[in-house]
Amino acid sequence: MEDKEFNLEQMEKETEEMLKINILNPAEAKFFRTKGGFAGLKVKEEEYPRVQVVRMFPFTDPEHYISIRTVEERSKEIGIIEDMSKIDAETRALLLEQLNLRYFTPVITKIINIKDLHGFAYFDVLTDRGECRFTIHMGGGAVVHLSETRVIITDLDENRFEIPDIMKLSANERKKLDLFL
Repeated sequence: MEDKEFNLEQMEKETEEMLKINILNPAEAKFFRTKGGFAGLKVKEEEYPRVQVVRMFPFTDPEHYISIRTVEERSKEIGIIEDMSKIDAETRALLLEQLNLRYFTPVITKIINIKDLHGFAYFDVLTDRGECRFTIHMGGGAVVHLSETRVIITDLDENRFEIPDIMKLSANERKKLDLFL
């Protein structure tokens, strides 16, 4: 099997492409809904039949700097929407729909029970979307503090759950949660 030769010039070109920031001009970027309900994009003469819509700062600035990417496993950034309020209502609705699918994060309103067993924690909670049961790996960084009181919990299936303010939970609920904080 023949090894590919190291090409410094090619690597520099690829690195430059990856580091380039391309702000999408709303007048030139035309989004459309695909037959499958996803988002597609046409920019000038280039058409992308399906794109990913990703928040660059999902928790701290969800309305600004929206990355539009190709859908391949090693996706490439097509461009960035600087401000969602500067795009037309129809496009904004389509992109928000895509973002809501990607960032579906039920809010935990009550902790019914948490069981610790064999390195896993089994949560039984009430969310703004109804009752839910999920499991996290104890040592895997599943609980992330976004602030002193705001927490994101990611389960084994990579579903995210938010507790906006742990201080609003009852003392008993906080006690159950303490082991994981």
